[in-house]
Amino acid sequence: QVQLVESGGGSVQAGGSLRLSCVVSARTFSSVAMGWFRQASGKEREFIAAISRSGGSTSYADSVKGRFTISRDYAKNTVYLQMNSLKPEDTAVYYCAANPQSVALLAANLRNYWGKGTLVTVSS
Repeated sequence: QVQLVESGGGSVQAGGSLRLSCVVSARTFSSVAMGWFRQASGKEREFIAAISRSGGSTSYADSVKGRFTISRDYAKNTVYLQMNSLKPEDTAVYYCAANPQSVALLAANLRNYWGKGTLVTVSS
């Protein structure tokens, strides 16, 4: 079982930055691909970013490419999502995800483990 706890959400003005964190249960962190999804009100959950088990490979949705950066810290069992140049359309609940098999399966939302989410609100 993989346990995920997100933090770092909040309210920010357009153009601002936030950093989300997700702490992962210690025994499994190095063995899982990690990622972030988001779900805006009335919309489906969508893939945002992912990072491989080794940290050597990342992928992003086109909507956040160049603005968001995913990273992971093995000493802290934590994955981060640095969000810059935020826009009102980035407003959503952000979920941390883990997948023991691959980034591809994580991005496809197949057999992911999930955190409970953290709300990000971007005002214009």
